[in-house]
Amino acid sequence: MINARSLAYQILLHLNRKAAHPDRLIRAMLERHSRLEERDRALLTEMVYGVLRWQGRLDWHIDQLSRVSAKKIAPEIRILLRLALYQILILDRIPPHAAVNETVNLAKATQPPHVVGFVNALLREALRRGADWNWPSEEEDPAGRLAVMTSYPPWFIQKCLKELGADETSMLCRASNTIAPMTLRVNTLRTSASEVLQWLRGRDMDAEPSPYLPDAVRITALRQDISRLPIFQEGWIQVQDEASQLISHLAAPQPGERILDLCAGFGGKSTHLGILMGNVGEVLAVDHSPWKLEELRQNAARQGVGIVKILAGDVLELKPEAIGTFDRVLLDAPCSGFGALRRKPDIKWTRHLKDPYRFSQLQKSLLAHASRFVKEGGVMVYATCTFFREEDEGVAEDFSAAHPGWDVQPAGSCLPEGAQSMVEGVFFKSWPHRHGTDGFFGARWRRCV
Repeated sequence: MINARSLAYQILLHLNRKAAHPDRLIRAMLERHSRLEERDRALLTEMVYGVLRWQGRLDWHIDQLSRVSAKKIAPEIRILLRLALYQILILDRIPPHAAVNETVNLAKATQPPHVVGFVNALLREALRRGADWNWPSEEEDPAGRLAVMTSYPPWFIQKCLKELGADETSMLCRASNTIAPMTLRVNTLRTSASEVLQWLRGRDMDAEPSPYLPDAVRITALRQDISRLPIFQEGWIQVQDEASQLISHLAAPQPGERILDLCAGFGGKSTHLGILMGNVGEVLAVDHSPWKLEELRQNAARQGVGIVKILAGDVLELKPEAIGTFDRVLLDAPCSGFGALRRKPDIKWTRHLKDPYRFSQLQKSLLAHASRFVKEGGVMVYATCTFFREEDEGVAEDFSAAHPGWDVQPAGSCLPEGAQSMVEGVFFKSWPHRHGTDGFFGARWRRCV
C-alpha cells in the first residue's frame, strides 16, 4: 500500500545507500505520487526530515532496546525502526500503536518472518517503556548526554565545546534542530517587498518583513509548493536564507561592473548579484556541475536577470588569460555545511571529524586561486555556510598573512543596518541560535593598487 510511511522509508533507504539532496528526493517522490493527499504529503516531508534530524537519538534508543548487536542490525531494518521510533517517541500527532502496526505491516512486505518478529518485539518494548530511559549522566558524561539528547555525533559536540563552550554549544545544537522558516528574496527588478507582503497576506499567508534585509520576506506555515505560486513563476521571489543573501551585500556589486561568482551552484547568489547591479554589467557564474548550472540558467531566466553568464568547469583549472580579470570576485567555497543543518540535517551523519580540516585545505587553495582574477583595486569575498573556525577565520587569516597586498575590509561597512549584529570583528558571521538564520561566514578584501 502506498502511504506516507512507505514513501518516507524508500527515501531514507535511498539516502542511506547514496548521497543525495533530501529535498529533491521528496519533491521527485511527490511528483510521482501527485494524488497523495495534502496531509500525507506533509507527513512524508515531516518523517524524512524528522528521522534525519533525530537519527543519533533514535539509534541510541534502538541500541538500548535491542538484544542484537548494533552491527548485526541491517541498515534497512534500522531505518524501519528509526521511522517507527520517531513516530512513537518524538512525533506527537500519530497514535503510537498505529505507528507500530504500520511499521510491522511494512516489515511483513519486505522482510522474512524472524525479522518481522524482531521489529514487533522491539517496538512493543519501546511502548512499554514510555518515558523511562536510562539517559547518559549529566554529571559523569555531559558531552555524551548532550549528544544523545540533541542528536549529534559525539565528535561534533566535543569540537563545538572546545570552540564555543557548553552553553553556546547547547543553544546551537537545539536551534539547528528546529525547522527553518522560509525566507523569500524579493526581485526588485520586478516588484517590492511591500507588494510581495500584500500579495501573500491577501491570500491568508503568514508573512512578515525580514528584520535584517529590506528586500526579504519571511513566511511560515506554507502548506503548498512555493514553486507553484504565481509570484514565484513570474520571478518576483526566490527562496534564499537571509544569511546567504547578506553575502551578496558583502560583495556590494555596482551597476556596470564585471563580477565573477566561483562555485556558483544553483545560482542564488549569482542572480542576486545581478539584481543588486540593476541588471547592468556582467556576472560570470562558474561551477563544475552542469546540472546545477542548468537550474541556474532557468532561475536567471525566470527572474529576468539577463547579465548572468554561465561557464562549466573546475575552478582550479581556470586561468585569467582565458576569462580575464574582474571588479569583484565571490568565492562561496565548498565547506562542511554545518551552518545549514536546519535545512540539511543529513549533514550530521555524512560528515566526519577530519572533514573541517580537509575542507579548509581546499578552501585555502581556492581562495589563493580566486585572487588571481581580481583587478587592482578590486574586491574579493570569501564565504562559507559553516561556523567552524578552521574553515572560516582560520582560512581568511591565513590568506591575509600570505598575501600582504590585500587589505581586509570591515564587513559592517557593506551590510544593511539591520544586520550589524552579525559583524564579528572585521568579519560577517551569522548563527542559528543568535540570529535565527543559517550559519554563514564572510570575509572581504580589496586588492591594493
